[in-house]
Amino acid sequence: MHPDYVWWGPMWFFPLVIPFIMIFAMIFCLYFMFGRGGFRPPWHDTDRNYGPGGQGSESALEILKKRYARGEITKEEFEQMRRDILN
Repeated sequence: MHPDYVWWGPMWFFPLVIPFIMIFAMIFCLYFMFGRGGFRPPWHDTDRNYGPGGQGSESALEILKKRYARGEITKEEFEQMRRDILN
């Protein structure tokens, strides 16, 4: 066998193709992690926003109404707290 036989055999393309496959795999992984809707990893929960004024935050009046509906406070307490919140 001659040392140059490998370039004429069926395995000659692997040294040329494998770097491209690795680059494609790396780009795919980076896109999967960071390219879907901004620079957030896929495990980032986009449905919750606990900041002030965020989608997940409730106003004090809404919380008070829920407490009154569950029976945790009386009507007089509800009215007093509602006046305090609105003023």
